[in-house]
Amino acid sequence: MSYAIVKTGGKQYRVEQGQTLLVERLPEDDGASVALAPLLYVDGDKVVDGTDLSKVTVSARIVGHERGPKLRVVKFKPKRGYKRRNGHRQALTRLEVTQIKLAARRSSAAAGRTTKSEGESEGAAAKAPVRRSRAKAATGSEEEGNGA
Repeated sequence: MSYAIVKTGGKQYRVEQGQTLLVERLPEDDGASVALAPLLYVDGDKVVDGTDLSKVTVSARIVGHERGPKLRVVKFKPKRGYKRRNGHRQALTRLEVTQIKLAARRSSAAAGRTTKSEGESEGAAAKAPVRRSRAKAATGSEEEGNGA
């Protein structure tokens, strides 16, 4: 049994394929397909989280837009003649989870070599000029201050 924990509308939901759920209103139309942001993927005793989540895709279809139940809000302060009554209905979207998929893995040796070499070269090149420019800026401002 595989399931995923996804985040939408500031809330987290546990979803399985074929399940329907109510979430905060989404701007897409009925029948549109949306991608949900996965936070965790579990398939039996295999758990995927962290950086490997980029391989997980969770897609859902919008079944329809609904409104939640009416909530009554009553404010009352005794001996002051203050009474307020208000109502609220939340805008919701009903989703049907169509697919939870884990992408195929590349060979770890090839993936590891390219990631390390690219990361080291980019990091070294990006950091070195910033340090030099800060040093030049610091010495330049001191010289101006001493000369005046």
